[in-house]
Amino acid sequence: MIDMSTIQRIHLIGIGGVSVSAIAEILHTNGYEISGSDMSSSSTTEALKNKGFKIYIGHSADHIKSIDLVVYTSAVSAENPELSEAIAKGIPCISRAEMLGEIMSSYQDSIAISGTHGKTTTTSMVTRLLNDTTLDPTALVGGFFSDIKSNVRIGKSALFITEACEYKESFLSFYPKIGVILNIDEDHLDYYRDLEHIVSSFAKFTENIQEEGVLILNGDDYNSKKIKAYYHGRLITFGMNSECDFNAKNVVYNHLGFPTFDVYHKDQLKTQIALSIPGQHNVYNALAAIATASEFIQDFELIQSRLNSFTNAKRRFEQIGKVNDIIIIDEYAHHPSEIKATLQATRRIESMHRLYCIFQPHTYSRTKELLHEFAGSFKYADEVLLTNIYAAREMDKGEIHSKDLLRELLAEGVNALFFETFDEIVTYLASKCQPYDYVMTIGAGDVNKIGYRLTETLGK
Repeated sequence: MIDMSTIQRIHLIGIGGVSVSAIAEILHTNGYEISGSDMSSSSTTEALKNKGFKIYIGHSADHIKSIDLVVYTSAVSAENPELSEAIAKGIPCISRAEMLGEIMSSYQDSIAISGTHGKTTTTSMVTRLLNDTTLDPTALVGGFFSDIKSNVRIGKSALFITEACEYKESFLSFYPKIGVILNIDEDHLDYYRDLEHIVSSFAKFTENIQEEGVLILNGDDYNSKKIKAYYHGRLITFGMNSECDFNAKNVVYNHLGFPTFDVYHKDQLKTQIALSIPGQHNVYNALAAIATASEFIQDFELIQSRLNSFTNAKRRFEQIGKVNDIIIIDEYAHHPSEIKATLQATRRIESMHRLYCIFQPHTYSRTKELLHEFAGSFKYADEVLLTNIYAAREMDKGEIHSKDLLRELLAEGVNALFFETFDEIVTYLASKCQPYDYVMTIGAGDVNKIGYRLTETLGK
């Protein structure tokens, strides 16, 4: 652990990232002098610059002057000139996760929400449920959340809410009072050996939950249930199964695919929730949020009113355009299970004519390792349009291409095409879309640009 009392000036590499920017704001509020760098300018870096932060675009050893601590993201390599300069100068360097764990340790009531899917939505839900002047939480959300008009809310209480990402076991830097596991699935196979390795990592995460704390666990998820053998503290389960502590019954969907369901706690009806976001996966997210929030509030009428009016964080089934009754949706899903759940939920929309999906595979390693799973996740789409793979933190080794996924999709009987450029996709869809068609951009990269360009083109 870092003795933060000896630290005044902190430099964050990758400050434009959603989590690092939030950490920067918390540290700044706590009185530290903050600087940071990123590869390119963005709305996030501009916003931080407008708040008085010293922001550099591009990485250079010259930025490491009069610095007491360097914080870096998992995407930063040892060859990064700022990180290597800090190491050469003997400046302490810690990862983003370690810094977040350090911040969390100063809060008495900390909530860490983990899982392969649904972290941002569930964290947003918990933030909404607990966001009042009495509880006054600090919250870090993995996207822009309209409730807090940001990706971070800085409160003055002892309550702290954050996502806990499993990539490279970064969530093992956290020691929460409440740990949440939404689900466990194969992902990040550039780091993990296999599913068993992933499950063991989540088991280690539960070992970090404070002795007086609680684990909130998906009691329906096959892999999550394996954690029960490892965890011996207080346990709360949620799911559709009546054996779960919090369970949903009488689930029905309206014409937009939005679910309404009764919430029971140990066979006692507590409330009825009518979500304004679609899909069974969001029933699970809501149950996890309710179970978490009930540790702090027992007013289920309040929980009902706050969840019923919940709207998701940016890029989570976000409608970004509507032109001539053509609906354009942006969805951050980048794992086969997430994509399948999202498309299945979208199919419940009664007024929809055709569903066009524009998919931008995220990272070469994920695409390669889960190629067959991706091919099986698009059966609810009428047509799938593939872009090139979004590299993110990786280099192209020539081992995988979107055309490999195209072949797999065609073999599955999916109507699919590959396009080299975003402009080609916009032109293609502008000539094909009809009223009541839905166009969904899917992926964690910059595929949403297509949705905005298409909206503009259709408007003309």
